[in-house]
Amino acid sequence: MKLCQVLGSTVSVIKHPCYEGRTLLIVQPLGLDLQPEGPSFLASDAVGAGEGDVVIVVEEGKSAMQVFEVAERTPLRSAVVGIVDRVDLVQETGEAITHQFAPLP
Repeated sequence: MKLCQVLGSTVSVIKHPCYEGRTLLIVQPLGLDLQPEGPSFLASDAVGAGEGDVVIVVEEGKSAMQVFEVAERTPLRSAVVGIVDRVDLVQETGEAITHQFAPLP
């Protein structure tokens, strides 16, 4: 799983049938410092995430297929499976850092 930020969504007129009715998001992986880390990629949305949201993405094809309950051997590789409200980190010095992203209910 990766921590990512949603950069936006994509539109495709012609696509594999497993993507029908699904939103494809452009996501940017984040490091523990919450800074961009590595290239962005596409992930199918399972939770209704939007631009700017910090999300959890699974990149294993089998996990992504199970989230959407699709048949084996489809080109579904990455899926957004959660929207992150908060990240709590404890540094080696013992200092705790909290990053709040969305208001808690």
